[in-house]
Amino acid sequence: MQNSNPMAPKHAQLLPKLSKECQVSVAQVAAVLSLLQGSNTVPFIARYRKEVTGGLDEVVIRTIEERYTYGVELENRRQSILESIESQGKLDDALREQIEKCEGKNELEDLYMPYKPKRRTRAMIAREKGLEPLAMLILEQPLEGVIEEEAQKYVNSEKEVADTKEALRGARDIIAELIAQKAEWRAFARNVFVKQGLIKSQKRDDITEPTKFEQYYDFSELLGQIPSHRYLAIARGERENILRMSLDVPREDLLEEARRLCLLNPNSPYAHELNLAIEDSFQRLLLPSVESDVCVELKIKSDKQAIDIFAQNLRTILLSAPLGGQTVLGIDPGLRTGCKCAVIESTGKFVDHALINLVDNRPERAGLILKALIEKHKPQAIAIGNGTGGRETEAFVRKLVDKNIIVVSVSESGASVYSASQIAREEFPDLDLTVRGAISIARRLQDPLSELVKVEPKALGVGQYQHDVYQPLLEKKLHEVVESCVNQVGVDLNTASAPLLSYVAGIGPNVAKNIVRYREEQGVFKSRQELKKVPGLGPKTFEQAAGFLRLRDVENPLDSSAVHPERYDVVEKIAHDMNVSISALVGNLELASTIKISKYTDSELGIMTLKDIVEEIKKPGRDPRASFEGPTFREDINDIKDLSAGMILEGVVTNVAAFGAFVDIGVHQDGLVHISQLREEFVKDPSDVVKAGDRLKVEVIAVDVVRKRITLSARIGKKEQKSFKKAQDQISSSSKTTLGSLASFSKIKHFKHI
Repeated sequence: MQNSNPMAPKHAQLLPKLSKECQVSVAQVAAVLSLLQGSNTVPFIARYRKEVTGGLDEVVIRTIEERYTYGVELENRRQSILESIESQGKLDDALREQIEKCEGKNELEDLYMPYKPKRRTRAMIAREKGLEPLAMLILEQPLEGVIEEEAQKYVNSEKEVADTKEALRGARDIIAELIAQKAEWRAFARNVFVKQGLIKSQKRDDITEPTKFEQYYDFSELLGQIPSHRYLAIARGERENILRMSLDVPREDLLEEARRLCLLNPNSPYAHELNLAIEDSFQRLLLPSVESDVCVELKIKSDKQAIDIFAQNLRTILLSAPLGGQTVLGIDPGLRTGCKCAVIESTGKFVDHALINLVDNRPERAGLILKALIEKHKPQAIAIGNGTGGRETEAFVRKLVDKNIIVVSVSESGASVYSASQIAREEFPDLDLTVRGAISIARRLQDPLSELVKVEPKALGVGQYQHDVYQPLLEKKLHEVVESCVNQVGVDLNTASAPLLSYVAGIGPNVAKNIVRYREEQGVFKSRQELKKVPGLGPKTFEQAAGFLRLRDVENPLDSSAVHPERYDVVEKIAHDMNVSISALVGNLELASTIKISKYTDSELGIMTLKDIVEEIKKPGRDPRASFEGPTFREDINDIKDLSAGMILEGVVTNVAAFGAFVDIGVHQDGLVHISQLREEFVKDPSDVVKAGDRLKVEVIAVDVVRKRITLSARIGKKEQKSFKKAQDQISSSSKTTLGSLASFSKIKHFKHI
């Protein structure tokens, strides 16, 4: 086992806090950070360092990493602020203690605000005019004195204080700034915004036509309760100049609290001036600043929720189970330009293509061409893109082919992006864009994960407001999801493309290209150890990647499993003790079930890793994905115009959002099952009950052909739903063959159903 570098001591104080936040022990946090700082990847740590971390999964490990990063940034900012205030000679023990106790960035910045270098303000100018003593006097609220007489003392033409009004105005500017910069008052105002504030939206006066934002034309909701999708919808409507957004808080309550905190005494002759300063502070300085902070926090929170939903949907799509090693005919439908057909072999290798046209009285000729292609290559399945003309093409093909050939509608979302990409040009430099698209559709049925990693995740149509959220955070999260899925499934070293290999733990784009180049020049890999000959692939990369790479039909059967090469000696010892060869042991379920795990534990190798090893011995290189089950659409329903309220249809969930689920029912436009229509009982989060790829029985509630909106309900009666579920289970049970499973998902025109 690798000895990782110890965690930086200067941040050891973060361990107890991280332990509490992540609900794990301090030792586990320290172990994870130590491994991460030793350049270990998250998939590697989660799979092959369970004894070190206590069996923490990827989610917890990434959470520790994120919280640690935030903690380090907070600490660095804290030290920077302390140094800045100290350099000004204004850092006393009480302020230092306050700053050192801060647990959030907002609180820290609030304390720093009075000492933060800033542009010249009205308060600064007033201080330069010598008006600070007058401001302090007003703040003291004495019960005696004549304010005009006191203000007269500060009238000075040389300092541009022309009269008592000018003096009092300057004093109020100083007080207003002091109030706006007071940390406890900012915290109080922020709390009022979150708990009592309303977010409001109204349509702009010049909007007269219907838009997709109609429900927000006169809308309000508590700021602390608004879900991410509604806030992002309103924000988008404002950017598109359709809506006006505003925040509303009980300002009088805030002012009353400020008066109390400022010890405003109505009996003081200075009370009126203090009250004016308080009102000015809140109106001009404090509320706009806090409102901006609150909006930023709300945006961050909404972005995170939207990104998490995107990540969940992406994971489901990527882990859709493959058809497997079968010859597939892919068809990219087209009415005007014809249907592009491409055949790929079981390894994903492209072998042939053709063009057929189903319009202009040419379906007979199209049938002859398609039959010839099928007769020549004998595909086990036909994958048809679900875009324009997809349903018509599917109906045509089903009538033409033998029932033994599987015909499946496959999402073509992002296929055009792939077709025009550098990856596609490198793979098929001599093929037309349209043929590349048909190849991609075929491969998506064969192995969705291997093919979809070539496409920008944002082009797959499973996100929510993906163009509105913070893009670096979105890209980071989606990369983590793809990396997690690829390493969870494992990668065939001798057939994987460079884009797929690049997501294997520790490899990256450059080494991935080197692996493919080596494979092309030297031939297929015969063992995992041969990886060490690849240029740029050093010992550390080998350690991180080897366990996730698979080799079929090679001398050492462990090379086709998830057993890491660093543990081959353990399996050899087990085989020796059982008096069998490794080949006889690996894959022998009965023999592997008799292994006494406790016999092989030591100071570095624990029960958790040994259990994983035994499971791999039982079923080496097992695919964690489900088995194939294609969706079934009604043949008489091909277009949104064919729908009517009351129809009961079967569909496939294509996307899950915070407000419900989109379902493909085979009419080129996904329908929306609102969260309230997912189940009879209350549903807090749609992802708790459905996920992308699920088959769902739905009832058509309403159809808006003009706006292309389909409203669906999954609440179609418990008896009928139960009967449908039973039928699903029977189909699922009978179809668990070597085929695997692919969820047919559709390109979604985002925000049609805001």
